[in-house]
This record gives sequence, structure tokens and C-alpha cells, in this order.
Amino acid sequence: MITRATSAWHPAVRTRAVRARQISIWHVATAAIALIVATPLLTVVAHIFQGGSENWTHIVGSMLPTYVRNSLILMLGVAILSTVIGVGTAWFLSTLSFPGRNWLEWAQLLPLAMPAYILAYSYTDLLEFAGPVQSTLRALFDWGPHDYHFPSIRSLGGAIIVLSLVLYPYIYLLTRAAFNNQSMCAIDAGRTLGCSSYQAFWRVALPLARPAILAGLALVLMETLADFGTVEYFGVSTFTTGIFRTWFGLFDTTAALQLSAVLLGFVVLLLALERYSRRQSRYHHTTERLQPATLSTPSVGRQWLVSFLCALPVLLGFAIPAVQLSLHAANDWRTALDPAFLTLLWNSLSLALLSAFVVLLPALVLVLAQRSQPGKPILFAIRFCTSGYAIPGTVVALAILIPLGAFDNALNDASEFLFEARPGLLLSGTLFTLVFAYCVRFITAAFNSLEAGLAQLKPSVEEAAHTLGANRRRLLKEVYLPVIRGSVLTALLIVFVDTLKELPATLVLRPFNFNTLAVRTYELASDERLAAAALPALAIVIAGLAPVILLSRGIRRSRPGIGTIDPNTGPNRHDAN
Repeated sequence: MITRATSAWHPAVRTRAVRARQISIWHVATAAIALIVATPLLTVVAHIFQGGSENWTHIVGSMLPTYVRNSLILMLGVAILSTVIGVGTAWFLSTLSFPGRNWLEWAQLLPLAMPAYILAYSYTDLLEFAGPVQSTLRALFDWGPHDYHFPSIRSLGGAIIVLSLVLYPYIYLLTRAAFNNQSMCAIDAGRTLGCSSYQAFWRVALPLARPAILAGLALVLMETLADFGTVEYFGVSTFTTGIFRTWFGLFDTTAALQLSAVLLGFVVLLLALERYSRRQSRYHHTTERLQPATLSTPSVGRQWLVSFLCALPVLLGFAIPAVQLSLHAANDWRTALDPAFLTLLWNSLSLALLSAFVVLLPALVLVLAQRSQPGKPILFAIRFCTSGYAIPGTVVALAILIPLGAFDNALNDASEFLFEARPGLLLSGTLFTLVFAYCVRFITAAFNSLEAGLAQLKPSVEEAAHTLGANRRRLLKEVYLPVIRGSVLTALLIVFVDTLKELPATLVLRPFNFNTLAVRTYELASDERLAAAALPALAIVIAGLAPVILLSRGIRRSRPGIGTIDPNTGPNRHDAN
């Protein structure tokens, strides 16, 4: 009896009891977050099994083939063009020395700061009939309106070009990291066997970078499917515009949700592609001689050609539209910078800041749960929670509004029955709904940032803290938070900017008489008041530069090689792709 009583108070027994309580706490917290975040997805899935209305029959018979065809063509075109630009610039900047290389390697990220719908507005203003490009051509060649044919930017081809110019940095980032992590020994071996530089790229470097290219391509395609502002402004009928028109044109939420379910099927396929690409990460080189990449110097003519090719996407995707927006804003800032604009700025900044902190809390819980108890239930719940980024904002808005509206109606019915009074809408049409949508959409961005920061912490540090009797609160305060402090700031910044740029969810869920910079830019551009839309658009672009600067600093600190050679310890090995 004495022995049993003593062993019950043994430190090892107490540690197992504490960890048992931790398991239950982390499981409950993760399950609660997963259930809340999964509400939109479950709403969409539930409407798959409902009977089709006359509107749904009409959509399936006449409009659905157009939505599918245009979406597939858009995805195919963006996939090809963004892959060519992203992989090409990544290869040039990883292997060649040419004028401007140092600033071009981080300038490739600048198009990420330019929302696609703002780029669409800018190029429409530049290339339309009364714009500066066509006006200059008519003046130079003395052409009349019917003397020449100029391709319209407001078309499916224009949408492909605009989306590719904005989204190719996703492929560039991952592919360049893959090229930098490849040992030059593999490429040198190919050249020794008679491969030219061109053949070494196609037969050695490109297969090794295939998983990274596919992962970046999956992100590009998900963003393409989720786009609303560009395709709506260009008049291209895709799933997102179809859902919006079915909801607000036909006033049929059931048909809109069923159309959302079809779009969700495309998203699931893209997620499966992304998972499959990561399974292929076993493609690697087996050499033990890890050698940093060396830059080759082509002829002077080729150097300037490569400089031009690498600078062209930056010019088209960021510099030209940014200069145009700046010129419009400089001409009209006295009239545009009025109290209404200041209200827009305050609404946007305060909403984005509030959403960033709200999104950070569940993301932090998920990261700590994964770190403390990396079991299959928690990993499954986390994967489910972090799939919301792939769901378009229009779908998220629609899927959130249906259950919250039902909850408000049920609450009003109960209040009328008990107190003979109806309090009105408590959740629908409020900032709560909008912030909830942002949480569903952007919890993935915050989670990935925090997970990357916490990955720097060695497990031995946690084991030592547990051995010394540290509880959860002390472990969080003295171990986790000091390590991820920078990642917390990064997560806040990324969610802040994503919220500021989000258009479809904000357009649908914003409270009455509440506008943001993104919505006002969309409204002015829809009314063909592109010059007036310049100032709010420029404010969004300037805010988007913040995460780009962070990524650029990371790239400039990185070295073009898989490892560094220390004269005392030899090569520092890193895991290959």
C-alpha cells in the first residue's frame, strides 16, 4: 500500500497524468475550431443532395457548360503562361550572372502586391480605345477608328495574361528555392556525360524541381478559380461570376450553393494534385558532395537579353500599372482625398487589423496542438481547417450567410414566442459575419507562418522543459512565444494584407452602409471611373508591399546553394527535395 501511494506521486506518473490532460485539451480545442471553420464547407456539401429547381435545371442545360469551358481554358492558359514565366526567371536568376540580377531576384515578388482586379482596371484604362496606347498609335500613323484592329483586353485572353502576371511569383518562389537546393554536382555530371546547358536543364534540373513546380502551380490554379474581380470586370463567365449572378440575379441560394459544390469539386482535385506533388518529393540526388551553385556568365548580348526577359514580368505586372495609378492619384488627390476616402481608409485598416488578431488566435492554437500532440485526429482536423484558403471568397460568403441567417431567424422566432418581440438580425449583415469569413479564408496563411517559425525549435528543448516540470503556461511563455515572436508578426501582416485585398467576400458580407478600399475600387471601376479608382487602388497596393518586402529580405539573405562549406567541419548538409 505504501509503495503504491508513493508511486502515484512519482514525477513520471505525474508527467503522464499531465500529458493525458493535455491530450484532451488539445483535442477539444482543435475539434471546436475545425467544426466552426468547417461550417461553410458542410453547408455546401449538404446542398448537393437537395433537389434541383427550375433555375438549377436552366443553369445545367445552358450556363454550366460555359462556366466549365471558360474556367478550364482560363486555368490552362494561366498554368502555361505562369509556369513559363516562373520557371524561366527562377532558372535564369539561379544559374546566370547578368546586369541587374541582384535586384531582379527580389523584384520578381513585386507583382504579388498588385491585386489582379486592380491590374485589370489599370490595363483597361491603358489599352481601351480612348486610352494612351491606342491614341498614340492613331496619332503616329494617322489611323482612323476603322483603319486598324486592336485586340480587346477585356476578354478571356486578357484575363489569362492579367492573372498570369500576378500569380507567377508563386511558382517562381518555390522553383527558385528548389533550384538553389540542388547540388551542382548533378548538373556537372550531366554535362560530363555530354549534356549541353539546355539539356542539363531539361533532363536534370527540371525533374528535380518538379515537385516544387507542381506545388506552386496548384496554388496558382486555386487562386485562378477563386478570382472574381478580374473575370467579372472582363465579362468572362466562370464559376465565381456564375455563383454571384445566380445568387443576386436569380435570387436562388440553393442553385448558387449547388453551383458552388461543382466548383468545390475542382478545388478538391487541385488539393489532391498539391498533395500528390508533395508525395513526389522523393525525387532527389544521392550525391554526398553538396556543392554550392556557381553562376555562369554568358556573352554580353545574352546577358542583356536575360536581363530584359527577367525585367519584363516585373514591368508588366507591377511597374507600369503602379506608375499609372500614381499619375492618376497625383492628378486627382485633392478631390479624391476627402472625408469619405478617410472613412474608407479607416474602415479598411481597422477591419483588417481586427481580422488579423482574430485569425491569429485559432491558428496559434492549431500550431501548438500539432506541436504538443501530433496524432492523427489533430492532424486531420488541422488539414481540414487549413483547406479554407482554397475555397473562393464568393463560396465562403454564401455558405456562411445561409447558416447564420437560419440561426438569426430561429432566434427571432424563439424571442417572439417567449417575449413577443423580434430583436432583428444579430449576426447576419454584421462585421461578425465578415470577420468569420476572413477567418475561414485566411487561417491557412497564419498557420503556415507560425508553423514555419515553430519548426526552428528543437524537440530536445521541449523535452528539457518537461523534465524540469514546466507546465503549459510556462512552456508557452518561456519557450514557444520567444521562438515564434517574429512569425506572429509575419502572420499578422500577411492576414492584414490579404484581408485588405479581399473583394468578393467583402462585397457580399459587408454591413449596410459600410465600404472598404477594395469595394470602393470595384464600384468606381465598374462605373468606368478608373481615374477616380486610382487612389483607393494605390492604397491597397502600398499595403501589399509589406509582405513582399519581408519575402524579399528572406531571399536576399539566402545563398544560392544547397549548403555552405566550413573549413573546419566541411559541408553542411541539408535535406534534398
